[in-house]
Amino acid sequence: MRSTILAAALLGGATAVVGPAGELIYFEKMDNTQIASIAIAQHKARVAATFRRPTQVFEAAVNANPSMLTLDGVIASPGGIPLIEAGKLIGAVGCSGGTSAQDVQLCKAGAALIK
Repeated sequence: MRSTILAAALLGGATAVVGPAGELIYFEKMDNTQIASIAIAQHKARVAATFRRPTQVFEAAVNANPSMLTLDGVIASPGGIPLIEAGKLIGAVGCSGGTSAQDVQLCKAGAALIK
């Protein structure tokens, strides 16, 4: 997690890791992180685990069909990535505090360390 934490420090972000059922198992935030990013990072991770797909998928889906937002728990913001090992969901990581592209980049770095 070291490089992820360093990247988050530069972005002023929050990183959450959840288990396959969406339960929080790790959380880290930098001192200069906006308060809203705490809940957003955890939400992104839970959604990525619950729906077994990156949260970025929901951004495109909502643009095409706004009624997607009526699905319980959906967040249509990039930065949530499921963790898949040997074809099985083992958890998910969610990041918030930067731009969408930065959140995705930070999640990918964290996911690479966890796998």
